[in-house]
Amino acid sequence: MSLIEDLKWRHAVKAYDPNKKVSQEDIDKIVEAARLAPTSSGLQPFKVIVVEDQDVKNKLVKGALNPECMRDASHIIIFAAWDRYTADRIDHVYNFTTDERGLPRGRFDSYTDMLKNVYLNEPAERNFAHTARQTYIALGMALAQAAELRVDTTPAEGFNNAIIDEVLELEKQGLKSVSLMYVGYADVEKDWLSTMKKVRVPKDDFVLTY
Repeated sequence: MSLIEDLKWRHAVKAYDPNKKVSQEDIDKIVEAARLAPTSSGLQPFKVIVVEDQDVKNKLVKGALNPECMRDASHIIIFAAWDRYTADRIDHVYNFTTDERGLPRGRFDSYTDMLKNVYLNEPAERNFAHTARQTYIALGMALAQAAELRVDTTPAEGFNNAIIDEVLELEKQGLKSVSLMYVGYADVEKDWLSTMKKVRVPKDDFVLTY
């Protein structure tokens, strides 16, 4: 099926069947789609955290605005961005890149020096605003891959970031949660949105052409 048909199929599920689990193979494909997402300067300044353990989900529930989804989804994928750019983080990515391409380390020093001059002179809050935006590209790719697999999802920003960060100890890793994605299979009797017509803004109101 085409990507457009996959996207027409999906909706933000409002209730999950706790007895239905997504296979590890499908979770791996969804995560891989996120990993392959484009990011600014190829830095991939975020990580995805996959939560399947029910005890961990139960701890996260207190930070959710939709706790039933948090509790009943097969998996939760949290997108957590770097709290700020550092020289070590930039160098680590580009050292790996040059090694993988069989190039000498330092091949891109002029470019990474420029990145450091820009990012390292900004406050951490501005850095995080930039790294956080990169996660949404990965979230979109993950949603699309799940739709192709006919796995139900719900993207969410409606949660208490401080609680999520505390439970997962993200500060120790220099990360802060941005968004998350519930993954599983809908409880068709409780998912009230599933019976409603899928509606989007009309194309004429959405596209501007010059």
